[in-house]
Amino acid sequence: MRYPKGLLAPLALISILAMASAAPVPAAPAHPSPTAMTQSGMVAGEASPGGERFLGIPYAAAPVGPLRWRAPQPPSSWKGLRPATAFGHDCMQEPYPSDAAPLGTAPAEDCLTINVWRPKGARAGARLPVMVWIYGGGSVNGGASPDVYSGDAFARDGVVFVSYNYRVGRFGFFGFPALARGDADKGLLYNYGYMDSVAALQWVRRNVAAFGGDPAKVTIYGQSAGAGQVAMLLGSPLARGLFRGAIIQSGGNANNAPTPAAEADKAGLAFAARWGIAGEGSETLARLRALSAAQVTDGIHIGTAAAQRPTFAGAVGDGKLLTGGLVEVVKAAREARVPLIIGSTTADNFAAMTAPTLDEAFATTFAPVGPAARAAYLVAPAADPGRVLREMGRDLSYNENARNIARLMTAQGLPVWRYRFGYVANAMRGEWTEGPPHATDIPFAMDMVTAKYGAATTAEDRSVAARLHAYWVNFVKTLDPNGKTASGEQLAPWPREDPAADRLMRFNPDGSNAGSDDPYHARIEAIARLRGH
Repeated sequence: MRYPKGLLAPLALISILAMASAAPVPAAPAHPSPTAMTQSGMVAGEASPGGERFLGIPYAAAPVGPLRWRAPQPPSSWKGLRPATAFGHDCMQEPYPSDAAPLGTAPAEDCLTINVWRPKGARAGARLPVMVWIYGGGSVNGGASPDVYSGDAFARDGVVFVSYNYRVGRFGFFGFPALARGDADKGLLYNYGYMDSVAALQWVRRNVAAFGGDPAKVTIYGQSAGAGQVAMLLGSPLARGLFRGAIIQSGGNANNAPTPAAEADKAGLAFAARWGIAGEGSETLARLRALSAAQVTDGIHIGTAAAQRPTFAGAVGDGKLLTGGLVEVVKAAREARVPLIIGSTTADNFAAMTAPTLDEAFATTFAPVGPAARAAYLVAPAADPGRVLREMGRDLSYNENARNIARLMTAQGLPVWRYRFGYVANAMRGEWTEGPPHATDIPFAMDMVTAKYGAATTAEDRSVAARLHAYWVNFVKTLDPNGKTASGEQLAPWPREDPAADRLMRFNPDGSNAGSDDPYHARIEAIARLRGH
């Protein structure tokens, strides 16, 4: 088959080049195991609660030494049966102390592995739909190993579920003049973590049939920075044909403008100076590649990334892989023409609101639409000013972006379903009084609430999870979230995006869910006017 032009000649030829060398692997387990034949060699997985799983399969070579800050390269092949019963290392990072999904492995640079869950007994040729999960973490944290990211529930419900690791922090997003001059990978620079995602999807295209999946029925699904990856993949010409549906969960970053290349190179030079390394040539780059993994990480995580901005530029508009923010791409009709689910939680992050007081917010941020904003936000009974500021931030960060993207794609004839998740797990209701925070909907969509809340999980929690998860399962199977749960319960109808109606699916605090008019309509209209949408 043909692959997208431009992304790594090595990647497009993995199936050929991977057989050029053979690496020894540990002895296969003595007991019978489910197996699958990948293009690099045979793997032996294990039974799991939802079916069967295969963990820690290399989809690219270890990006270490001279491969640090290179596009992902072909993995080595192996002879015999390779055990695939343990996660590979999550990618190198400084773990975030308050992470809602703590890593299950020790981070390391050698991390480019992929995991597959499949229904019990599924074999090559089954042609099952495929869900590919992309974790979040601000592009500086995250990994595929947390328990709440398990694909067991999807496998139980007839879906092949895939997760993978991509490089984060300065390993995944880095610029330096010598890299640009070297042009080692046909001009693909800066966005190594994004290149990993395209490489992982190419691996899925070539190998998922061996696990019973259908490479023509792939849906990509990401939350937070993972949602940003989905947005990138929707807009990237190098990802065309690798998926047929997409889910953006809390993707306020889906419309972030990429960093200019010159700014990324400047940040790279500043990082080199941080370690006393001067110059811009290949010798300087060699010294940077000789830094330890801990030195490259340099303490960056979600809580410190903003302060480290002078030496960490994030994703860069390289013109080949990342060609612009999603709104820019959709307005130019350059996006992948696939169905989309998009939404967020009711108490999501509010980073977009920087004004310290409500009066200042109306006088600065909302000044051009002051009367409309006041009427929308200052509703009776009088709300707490601090909460109103946070609600403004959530609308600016997520809610208006989601509606704008949904409307733009709908205008191009693409089916879009929008949602807002407002349910708080029973165990957290005393703490999360404004609603579910960022990322707390993941265990519900994954149907992994028991893995998250353990004995404190209630029947209501499980019911909400079963319904949200069923919408996701239906979407990956039919490209429409509507239908029934695995137990046969008819789901509440989820209306498609319609600019004339402004309706969405609401998952309510009381555990119910229904399609309804958006109660935030006036607020979002004020922001849309402010932004000229």
